[in-house]
Amino acid sequence: MLRATCCCLLLAIAAAGPASAQKSKDDSQETKLLIMEHLWNEAQVNRDARVLDAMLGNEFVNTEYDSEVSDKAKFLADIKDPQFKPSILTIQDVKVSMYADTAVVVGIYHTKGTYQAKPYEHWGRFTDTWIYAQGRWQCVASHTSLLKK
Repeated sequence: MLRATCCCLLLAIAAAGPASAQKSKDDSQETKLLIMEHLWNEAQVNRDARVLDAMLGNEFVNTEYDSEVSDKAKFLADIKDPQFKPSILTIQDVKVSMYADTAVVVGIYHTKGTYQAKPYEHWGRFTDTWIYAQGRWQCVASHTSLLKK
């Protein structure tokens, strides 16, 4: 319960305030988005669809490395699936590009766990598109692709 409360508090802090064209404001918004990306990862590992629901815009679309496309409802249902058991989800080499009330976050991810009792481990690239609307940052699109080994 404490972890969920802390996540919600950090999410509220990260979502506060409008984007601005000024560099110092952009840096602040970039930091908020980086925090939100890390909260996203933690929520996936903990299978916390409630936290993810608050981060996603209603029009959210997710495109997976295997070309599966899902909307917000399907994405959240997949997170709740008891067969989905991620143990690791980390990101690195993350870059945030700001465009007024829109941001594009790109980086490399590593995920590991089991799905339907079968182990998986992926290294890939991700692109998340965020918009500032209704007083908060919301992810409206996410795309992943696997890195070649």
